Amino acid sequence: MDDQLQYQIRIYLNDAFADMARRKPGDPSLKPLADILHRHKTTMKSVFDAFSDYVAEAEKHSADKFPLYKWTKATIENPAKKAKHTKVFTLYVNGDEVYAKDLADALEADLQPLVGGAIVSRLTKHDTNPANNPQMPERFR
Repeated sequence: MDDQLQYQIRIYLNDAFADMARRKPGDPSLKPLADILHRHKTTMKSVFDAFSDYVAEAEKHSADKFPLYKWTKATIENPAKKAKHTKVFTLYVNGDEVYAKDLADALEADLQPLVGGAIVSRLTKHDTNPANNPQMPERFR
């Protein structure tokens, strides 16, 4: 099963850099991170912005056809969760939200020197195994 799993890297940016990455991603202060992302054909998007886009798309169409709508809307409307999710960025390799382990491992290795520095506070790697991922609370189903 491990061969079939896909992976995703998320980075947690320090406050000033998180805001900069969301509003002005080409800022020179982000160059060390941008250089690594460019080498790996990777883009990033804050989890908050991705959640907001999902809610907007659901509201534009039929929200009942978007299974995570209620949970996602409640999340972005919660000030504490907004503060958290604006600092977390999902990394998209070649435009893909999840990707092969070798791509994730290479990206993780190149980003590791930035972790704990001025820009990146932490890095996590997630897989697509449902047993390793939290499920939506029952009240939102």
